[in-house]
Amino acid sequence: MGTNRDKNAQFEQDSRDSWTRNALTAGFDELDAGILRFLEHNGRATNYEVGEAVGLSASAASRRIQALEASGAIRGYRALVDDRMLGKHMTVYIRVTLERQSAAVLGAFETAVRHCREIVSCHLLAGQYDYILVARVSGIDDYGRLHQNDLSHLPGVTRLETSFALRDVLEGGRT
Repeated sequence: MGTNRDKNAQFEQDSRDSWTRNALTAGFDELDAGILRFLEHNGRATNYEVGEAVGLSASAASRRIQALEASGAIRGYRALVDDRMLGKHMTVYIRVTLERQSAAVLGAFETAVRHCREIVSCHLLAGQYDYILVARVSGIDDYGRLHQNDLSHLPGVTRLETSFALRDVLEGGRT
């Protein structure tokens, strides 16, 4: 019977293997899959560091990274900002029901939700709800302001259901 450390290491290996299988299935070779996985966790890495990680020279890594960027596999680079450091300690999930799912209603809703600063993600769903929004707010009063000033004015909305996260276990990029 293995230790928790052994089980965690096996889980990590299985996750890496699954990630690589998905990349290979999508048409990337093992080097490109390795570069993508490395950059996903180390977006500020130098070409030398990427090359070291996957067994390439810095110039070969650079050429592959440029090709991955050109293909759209790498959409960009960004800083992952800890919202808690900015006073946004509460994660809120808002399930949205629209009056109908016509192209005009969906488009108007999506355009309007992009202007809500506290909304960090928005997903069109299949199933009971039309969208799920994820917001980061400083507390219940801040959410009340978001609800009153923004959410209640989104076009086409007939119902909002809100849940508050008790603890964020995993979010954003993996480390």
